[in-house]
Amino acid sequence: MTPYDKAKEAAHYIKEKIGDRSPRVAVVLGSGLGGVADAITGAVEIAYSEIPNFVHSTVEGHAGKLIVGSCGGTDVAVMKGRFHFYEGYSMQDVTLPVRVFALMGVRSLMLTNAAGGTSPHLSPGSLMIITDHINLMGDNPLRGPNDERFGPRFPDMTSIYTRAYIAAAHETAREMGLVLAEGTYLGLRGPSYETPAEVRMLRDLGADALGMSTVPEAIVARHAGMKILAISCITNVAAGLSRHEINHEEVMEVGSRAGRQLADLVVRLIPRIVAIDKR
Repeated sequence: MTPYDKAKEAAHYIKEKIGDRSPRVAVVLGSGLGGVADAITGAVEIAYSEIPNFVHSTVEGHAGKLIVGSCGGTDVAVMKGRFHFYEGYSMQDVTLPVRVFALMGVRSLMLTNAAGGTSPHLSPGSLMIITDHINLMGDNPLRGPNDERFGPRFPDMTSIYTRAYIAAAHETAREMGLVLAEGTYLGLRGPSYETPAEVRMLRDLGADALGMSTVPEAIVARHAGMKILAISCITNVAAGLSRHEINHEEVMEVGSRAGRQLADLVVRLIPRIVAIDKR
């Protein structure tokens, strides 16, 4: 079965389960950032294990379910947990949900993640809008035969993250009394955290935040012509930049606290993003 056939089969199954709902925005939630799902009304929940061709999320803090319902008067699809390259899945597996959303007619994608901060202006609990990324995951989800039904062979990556969405995020944050940082996200394979020497090198390469997700999803979404907003929740200072060692439990704890602000921000942003696309 081709990647297109897999995505089409999954999209058909989801559409049958959600009835007349027609999501316009999709949101992917990172570790500890599941609060957005609580704001969805009239929700239909589908476990990933039920969806054809979806793999299973094996990471603590990722619930492993798709939630479709209404948020701010807009139909949305929310992934409560994502798939990671470090779990042993292929790039095709990791990015299948984004391709499914594209086939369902979703044109706007919001990505969130938990990340380690390398920039001095970022501290645990900071929220950073991703304005660009660096792919050091050692693979690309578009490698292999290209299916024009998904997108062009050589998609342009000059402006992956949509400036109008970024401006709306800043405006919404100001109304909430929040200040959003901006920066470059660098994607790595994981699952081990980086060494202090690696962090120094990656910071010199231009990374403001380090993580193990988001980049493949953004590439595939751009390939499909989707508009993208991505926000990192800085859950820890990268290795060697503080005296403390890093553990996943602390990442989850900080993500949970800051995630409440991020969830509120995302919920407020959804109708604004839809309004931008109607202009």
